[in-house]
Amino acid sequence: MSEEEANEEGRSFEVKCGRASDWFTARRVDEPVYAYKTLVEDGSGKILGAHLVGPHADEVINIFGLAIRHGLTVEDLKTTMFAYPTGASDIGYML
Repeated sequence: MSEEEANEEGRSFEVKCGRASDWFTARRVDEPVYAYKTLVEDGSGKILGAHLVGPHADEVINIFGLAIRHGLTVEDLKTTMFAYPTGASDIGYML
């Protein structure tokens, strides 16, 4: 879901975005472009949307897709242990 779609549905949400190029997972593969934007519903903590660019984006977006489809919350993902260092291990910082 995009910010525009969430607004059209009248959802109350928080946007978190940033460059993650300084994170170890990006530095170890010398990736200069690594950024994210996540949308999290206020109150429920459900993930409404995720937008990614950079290394392992394909792996990470699949996890966000699974979370969105099954109504997982920020807390659910933050308390999940992912292998390190992988793109998935950065998910907690994106939320």
